[in-house]
Amino acid sequence: MSLSNTNRNVTTTAYRDTLNTAIIKNVITVVLCISINYVNGMLVHTFKKHQVFNMNPRYILYIHLVINDIILLTMFTLVQVLSYIVFTLNVSLCIILLMIAIFANLNNPLTLAVMAVECYIAICFPLRHAQICTVKKTYVVIGLIWVISTFSILPDLFDALATESLEFFRSRVFCLRENIFRNPNLTEKRDISNIVFLVIIWLTLFYTYFRILFAAQAASADAKKARNTVLLHGFQLLLCMLTYVFHLMIEGLTYLFPKGVLAIRFTIAIFVQVLPRLISPVVYGLRDKTFRKYLKRHIFYLSGAETHPQKPLKRPL
Repeated sequence: MSLSNTNRNVTTTAYRDTLNTAIIKNVITVVLCISINYVNGMLVHTFKKHQVFNMNPRYILYIHLVINDIILLTMFTLVQVLSYIVFTLNVSLCIILLMIAIFANLNNPLTLAVMAVECYIAICFPLRHAQICTVKKTYVVIGLIWVISTFSILPDLFDALATESLEFFRSRVFCLRENIFRNPNLTEKRDISNIVFLVIIWLTLFYTYFRILFAAQAASADAKKARNTVLLHGFQLLLCMLTYVFHLMIEGLTYLFPKGVLAIRFTIAIFVQVLPRLISPVVYGLRDKTFRKYLKRHIFYLSGAETHPQKPLKRPL
């Protein structure tokens, strides 16, 4: 099946899976999405229920990362399922879905960098940590993260609104970023901005890690834990970077295995977009003692409520 882009001389070939293959792929994606979002949703619920987390900048930043993971995973799954059901989407709807996903995708590396800086301040400047890392300043930083992400993607939207015809926004396309923002200059701009962001973020992570590493030599348990946390942030960032080489990986493997383009695209999408969302719950939801304690208490409370729904709550006299 061939699809020709409006006002473009390029014709791209689109392949479709068989019904059974499409069902299997969507079931895998939806099950993973529901499972991961359920765990992340419990983390968000635990955060909201306990004041100890709401007053801690570290957990506020973490839950911001988790919420972005939920948004990104939901948008990815929604776009994939819709692409299998109706194949093409209205351009305006596709723009909305892509913009939300891109915002969440850009927010994650920036949030990881801020979390690394917070760990660095907590270990290297413990006496000033409470003054520097306040709840109010944390929410201001989160707002700045969204502003930076907005200014990174809005030029693409404004260019599309200025250069594309009204008929294009009423048409239907296979919902991919390159099918919506079709100006080649936007791809170059995106690559440059991604490189700038990643260089700054990686320098931040390396600087904070080595400063914490020197502090950890003093046999401080907190410093060693912070060092390991920054390492995990680096691993998370490495997984985030895979999204920037997503298309290069698909093109390279498709060149080697042209008949497996659909399987290649699906497999890489799962490893790049879905599985990395499992890392965030592990870093704080399971690894952090405080969060783990309250999370277990919440899980046991729910289990007890389901097991004994009619049992009244007794109070001591």
